[in-house]
Amino acid sequence: MAQPRPYCLTIAGFDPSGGAGIIADCKTFEQLKVQGLSVITANTIQTEDQFVTTDWIPVEIIEQQLIVLLERYPVKHFKIGLIENGTVLLRILDVIHEYCKHPFILWDPVLQPSAGGELSDSRFNNELPAILERIRRITPNLPEYRQLLGDNQPGNISNQQLSIYLKGGHANPPGRDLLYTKGKIYPFNAQGIFSGKHGTGCILSAAQLAYTARNFPVVKSGLLAKRYLEACLRSNESLLSYHSR
Repeated sequence: MAQPRPYCLTIAGFDPSGGAGIIADCKTFEQLKVQGLSVITANTIQTEDQFVTTDWIPVEIIEQQLIVLLERYPVKHFKIGLIENGTVLLRILDVIHEYCKHPFILWDPVLQPSAGGELSDSRFNNELPAILERIRRITPNLPEYRQLLGDNQPGNISNQQLSIYLKGGHANPPGRDLLYTKGKIYPFNAQGIFSGKHGTGCILSAAQLAYTARNFPVVKSGLLAKRYLEACLRSNESLLSYHSR
């Protein structure tokens, strides 16, 4: 009989195209052999190439979804994606820390939907110091990092428990990711030139969480997640990825 899989819980928006949000996360979890759970933070009306609107789930309902899962399952690994604002995020973090001792929390800070739409880029700024103290990894792209942390270099972040995985879609050369952890920098170069797809940030961060839950070291989990994403990017010519192993 197969060994039980570790649980990974995604707290993110619902994308009806399935390319991003909790559907993409759970596709990734299944392929990487972890047991996926999910809490919806927003219903979005969109396709892979058109964003219409976001309908936010009230924070009390988010908390109820989260509590019923944490009372039933021994979850240690969490991914947080699309969130309305910093106040909501802190309330989610409060619940996680109340029910889980030493959780591994990865935050993929979705500041703007990849298919378009208008959200406030500064909606986490006031609460950011408290947020960073309560998570273990953050996976912004370059514009998101600059919006959140300005000119503060990743290596200068005082929280030594925090790893920063800087996605390289806007880097030079393109696709060169950088992982900052415990005072060291690890570059991950792209193995090829890829056209963009919808939901790549969701897939990459979900893969990192899955490999971390399976006890891969921090650098290895980052590299394997990047290679998993590249396989998705190569999978077909549309904006929606195929997930296969």
